[in-house]
Amino acid sequence: MKKTLTVVAALSLSLTAGCSGSSDAADGTADASFKTTGLPIVTQPISLTFTGSKAPLADLPAMSLVKQWQKDTNIAITWQNLPLDTYKEKKNLILASGDLPDAFYNSELSDSDIMTYGTNGTLVPLEGLIEKYAPNLQKVFERRPALKAAVTAADGHIYALPSAEELDLGAVPFFWSINTAWLQKLGLTMPKTVEEYHAALTAFRTKDPNGNGKADEIPLSFIGNWWCADLGDLFAALSGMPDNVDHRIVRDDKVIYTAIQPEYRDAIAKLHQWYAEGLIDPESFTQNDKQYLAKGKASGVVLGSYVWWETEEVVGTDRAKDYALMGPLEGPAGKLVGRSNNVDYTRNAFAITRANKHPEATMRWVDRLYDPVMSAQVAWGAIGEGLQKDASGLLVATPLKAGENAGERRQKIAPNGPHVTLKEDFQTVVAPEPRAAQRAKDLQEIYLPYAEKQSYPLAFFTQDELARMGQIQTDVKAIVDEKRAAWIVRGGVEKDWDGYVAALKQAGIDDLVAIYQAAYDRNRKNSQ
Repeated sequence: MKKTLTVVAALSLSLTAGCSGSSDAADGTADASFKTTGLPIVTQPISLTFTGSKAPLADLPAMSLVKQWQKDTNIAITWQNLPLDTYKEKKNLILASGDLPDAFYNSELSDSDIMTYGTNGTLVPLEGLIEKYAPNLQKVFERRPALKAAVTAADGHIYALPSAEELDLGAVPFFWSINTAWLQKLGLTMPKTVEEYHAALTAFRTKDPNGNGKADEIPLSFIGNWWCADLGDLFAALSGMPDNVDHRIVRDDKVIYTAIQPEYRDAIAKLHQWYAEGLIDPESFTQNDKQYLAKGKASGVVLGSYVWWETEEVVGTDRAKDYALMGPLEGPAGKLVGRSNNVDYTRNAFAITRANKHPEATMRWVDRLYDPVMSAQVAWGAIGEGLQKDASGLLVATPLKAGENAGERRQKIAPNGPHVTLKEDFQTVVAPEPRAAQRAKDLQEIYLPYAEKQSYPLAFFTQDELARMGQIQTDVKAIVDEKRAAWIVRGGVEKDWDGYVAALKQAGIDDLVAIYQAAYDRNRKNSQ
């Protein structure tokens, strides 16, 4: 990646300090035109190259907000961001090539990437730059020590910056919907126990609720191991222990790997019975999201119940009135909902590389995005496009135009990336977009009162831990994912269980849990 610099004015520290009065840079150099406060950030234009992922419909250079950033700062960005799948294929080549961008924006760097390329000098330690040039981010860290702990590596350095939207929407991603029109037609009420749910699914299969004379109804569909479409909370109703896509939960500050627990085995055995009775969509273990979302919009209504967190996305706006969210089902442990480990924080929104000749200016540039009002625009689009002020001065979503989709609009006008909107900011700075507000309301009223008390945080692992995890996780995941689907479809969990547990122990599951626990304990200590 060729990096263009429109100005190459790298002067010595003494000359810089004498001419501009700016603070010392982290690497001992600074631009003569660099300003420590105010706008523009540099008096003479400079150009930086950013690389990373972007939404499929996003054209970052064309966004009005991005254009305004350049006018305000005097810093021109050459955007080399790519759609996620394409970028992931190229990311490792970029990191290993030595032909680096100045920064990664929406970096998608894994923990292993951050530690490997942070400790070898590819990524610049940022804590010194933050202290000198990032007052907005420092305020965020003061308000949320847990967020600072989440981005601080085990060696004490910060190599990448966060993003956060504290709506708690990721806490419980499994929203269960059921066809209430079918329930009414069959004389059934909303299921409240796992037995009543089983009875409803059986009626969907056997009593032709769509009235076409064909046995084409799909009682229950989901996507196995999909972050918002898995059946992990049905495990809770069947056995008393929820599951999630990581198979990792926390109870009383102890990390539990669900897929080796007896409750997991018992839930699998019951789910096989449901599958054998024709209640579970056979494609639930092979379909992708496009195939899944198409089922609810088929020419004839065939979908009885499903897992997804936005009704209209699955069944469309015309049919949404015929579906409703089903609350937690009463089971052996009462009503219980699992928590996801998809917290509201990420720690890979932005990173500066060693190729960057203007780290101070770059830090000031990205710090502007952590101002609460600017963060809202990063996430939902510029004021006047995605946002407008209401009578109280609160930023709210602008009305959608005819035929406009909220998700697609956001992709086109919001650059995403480094931003933080804290819980209190949603009260005083920006209101959640309507669909997010509805989701948060549903969570508060239906699911969170019954949710597990704890979840696994965004904990950082040491390099040694990451290396050992890399040796273990691939084998463990392959065993667990293959067996989970196979047992539900073909049965045999009781017969195979002891050998399965032995295989996981041989693969290193005990070491993996110990690593999770150690990182959890460190994070808990650092967050206090």
